[in-house]
Amino acid sequence: MNTGQSLLTIGAMLILSVTVLRVNNNILSTNSILMDSKFGVLAVSLGTSIVEEANKKAFDLAGSEDAIASVDLLTAPGSLGPAFGEFYPDFNDFDDFNGFQDTITNLPSAEFRISCKVYYIEPNNPDVKVNYRTWHKKIDVAITSPNIGSNERRDTVKLSSVFSYWYFR
Repeated sequence: MNTGQSLLTIGAMLILSVTVLRVNNNILSTNSILMDSKFGVLAVSLGTSIVEEANKKAFDLAGSEDAIASVDLLTAPGSLGPAFGEFYPDFNDFDDFNGFQDTITNLPSAEFRISCKVYYIEPNNPDVKVNYRTWHKKIDVAITSPNIGSNERRDTVKLSSVFSYWYFR
């Protein structure tokens, strides 16, 4: 083999090496995006379960047995949360989820941390918390995991739902 053929061979090997590295990098990047998507869907599923579970409960402790005639009978904004002796999963009303935190470790793929906040809102501005009783409560659920996002930036999945009290005679 002469010098020209050796240079062509070295050049071909260099091009092959660069191509293999780029394909490998694309495969790893695709796998990372795929896993991030799977963990995101799982986090949304966990958060949706909490929101649906909260929405199945009574609007307020005062209305768990009888109809509520006045907002003054509702739980005070500073007292939202589980009553003394109430523990998850035995909550009996929507606002018991205020301050609820849980860590899901029984899944084989990842660990998830769930935290909830419940507060009163006005229907014309549901993103603003109010410090007085209304017929509308909002739950914010945040789900985090070390497996969602990259090492530089961790993502948090956030879900919200408004629960309103309606009573028709």
